[in-house]
Amino acid sequence: MIRALALALLLPMQVWAGAQQYEPLADSVRTRLSRAVSDKAVPAMAFRSSADAQRWLSAMDLRLERRIPDRKTRLELLRTVHYEATRARLDPQLVLGVIEVESGFRKYAVSRAGARGYMQVMPFWVKMIGEPNHNLFHLRTNLAYGCAILRHYLDIEKGDYYRALGRYNGSLGKPEYPNLVLAAWRGRWKYDGPVG
Repeated sequence: MIRALALALLLPMQVWAGAQQYEPLADSVRTRLSRAVSDKAVPAMAFRSSADAQRWLSAMDLRLERRIPDRKTRLELLRTVHYEATRARLDPQLVLGVIEVESGFRKYAVSRAGARGYMQVMPFWVKMIGEPNHNLFHLRTNLAYGCAILRHYLDIEKGDYYRALGRYNGSLGKPEYPNLVLAAWRGRWKYDGPVG
């Protein structure tokens, strides 16, 4: 068992790239999501203290080091994940779990369904809520879309993470994807200190 677990950790993880489904949106929802992805503010993490921010960054940085060797790139990703997740009222560790399962932390990942970037956002979202110049491979753009979409699905599902994650991945009703993300969130990305 230990040998199998060690081998699994050495092999690249299977990527469950999303195939989010197009669903008509009410005008009020489209407007809210559009505002969320069009924010031009400079991303900044919101912690009670700089020491709390540093502890979170250090803990997440160590966990991500093997997947993203360049420290500057890792820290930029982590700061942006924290900013966009908290802005969307999501746990940043949940978002890290989604990214792990969706793209394996590959910025330029493209699924067979056409989903793009870290959070595997389908291009139809740009037409629905974005602007034509939005590039889903741009770090902040991808995370802004992914977090806004996941928040939207959590709202639709009244806080049910299992169903919201199924919607996010286009696999509603199937257990594999939600279980993988929930396991990553509560396992590898669990953090007991203050995250915001």
